[in-house]
Amino acid sequence: MEHLTKESFQEKVFNYEKNTEWQFEGKLPCLIDFYADWCGPCKMVAPILEELSKEYEGKINIYKVNTEEEQELASAFGIRSIPSLLFCPKDGKPQMAMGALPKQAMADAINEVLLPAN
Repeated sequence: MEHLTKESFQEKVFNYEKNTEWQFEGKLPCLIDFYADWCGPCKMVAPILEELSKEYEGKINIYKVNTEEEQELASAFGIRSIPSLLFCPKDGKPQMAMGALPKQAMADAINEVLLPAN
């Protein structure tokens, strides 16, 4: 799982300084975990995301954004509580989920939002 900075986020997900309308920049749909090191629920989500990154390898990217280090990025997306999970499909608008979701709920969201059956 890759940790994103503002710069890599703009390259791989969305350049919010250049575009006012959502335009996904990545090659694969992605799930972004907005977290902080001190956050207990974030620590519960981390191993689940590790498992999902292996299970969906080559189908989606899973990224992490440390809200303490990337405050501008967190505020650009209105992150007020963590963990916050941003599901970004290749086509269509991203969807945000708040809180520590169980693995099955994350997998369901990945399959419904990021990898819908054609």
